[in-house]
Amino acid sequence: MSNMVLGRYLPLDSKIHSMDPRAKIMCMLFLLIAIFIPAGYVGYAILLAIVFVVVLMSKIGLPYIFKAMKPMLFMMIFLFVINMLVIKRGNLLFELGWFSIYDEAIFQTLYIVIRLLLMISITTLLTATTKPLDLTLGIEDLLGPFQKIGLPSHIIAMMISIALRFIPTLIEETQRIMKAQASRGVDFEEGKFMEKIRSILSLIVPLFISAFQRAEDLAYAMEARGYAPENKRTRYKLLKLRAFDVVAMIFCALVIAGLVGVAILV
Repeated sequence: MSNMVLGRYLPLDSKIHSMDPRAKIMCMLFLLIAIFIPAGYVGYAILLAIVFVVVLMSKIGLPYIFKAMKPMLFMMIFLFVINMLVIKRGNLLFELGWFSIYDEAIFQTLYIVIRLLLMISITTLLTATTKPLDLTLGIEDLLGPFQKIGLPSHIIAMMISIALRFIPTLIEETQRIMKAQASRGVDFEEGKFMEKIRSILSLIVPLFISAFQRAEDLAYAMEARGYAPENKRTRYKLLKLRAFDVVAMIFCALVIAGLVGVAILV
């Protein structure tokens, strides 16, 4: 659980940290769209190179990104096993009795794993280089034009910001409950299947109660401070796009166009 880093802001001094949050959100959306363009391994190599450069510019470091990927390791292994058993296309690489491995299964697994790694890296970069308040302001500004059709942009932005903010808090709460349960004799690692299910239930129930209690306390605190989302609000901090922000968004848009061209040529 301590490997979860999504939602944690790292207060560093870098060019990525100083970017406008709206520009970072748009760049993230452009790159997430680019991930699903079928440009083959050439497209994935380009995206990996871009993510690597951004990690260096943000001064976060690759170990932090790898730490964000650790919780997904089990899912990747599970996908690999499922693909090995289900996909029976392409050239036969290995066969032992009823069990056989085809190259198409490996290629499909690599595609899925690379996409997951890219998505995790990009979203981790956004949350690690953007303060929760700035993220809220950026989302609200980007959703502002949709207010004309009745979309509550401020409420949506606040919900997303609170959800991201409380990810590390819930992880810490989970660790605290696990230690408390372990001190009472609950074993989360060993035992039969039904015993593990009971152990997990003993963890989930108090975690949900704690989450609801925190949500209630937060709601009372916001009401006590006069928070009314339907009212027109002023801002202490105003967002302003700079030349680097515009160049970054244009570059990410060009990446999409370039990968579309690669996909057509492949």
